[in-house]
Amino acid sequence: MAAVNPYLTFGGTCEAAFDFYKAAFGGEFQTLARFGEMPEMCGPGDKDKIMHVALPIGKGSVLMGSDAHDSMGPVTAGNQYTVSIQASSEAEADKLFNALSAGGNPYMPMAKAPWNAYFGMFNDKFGIQWLINFDYVQ
Repeated sequence: MAAVNPYLTFGGTCEAAFDFYKAAFGGEFQTLARFGEMPEMCGPGDKDKIMHVALPIGKGSVLMGSDAHDSMGPVTAGNQYTVSIQASSEAEADKLFNALSAGGNPYMPMAKAPWNAYFGMFNDKFGIQWLINFDYVQ
């Protein structure tokens, strides 16, 4: 497995939060993308919200986050964090997805994603949110 990182979800304040974290940790954003860059993934009120931001914060650790788009509903204490796994292959991504989602709710099966990755999301049987990603270009 390449890495496990925290993924934080916000209700429209992701940019302000990550500007704050960037000031505290230092460094530069590795990625900052808005929902408007992929209009098929959002409604009209979401285009300026953060779809994905990544801030390296140490040896191999990346703090990641996004805003919830309108169709996801409100952000609550139970859905504001996710465990993100950066897999080292499609096969490893499938293995982890299948094992960890067993008995849970695999609401986005592993599939090729528009950002040149293999990606899936689920809640495990204990209610913890997970996302698994394998980047084709590393």
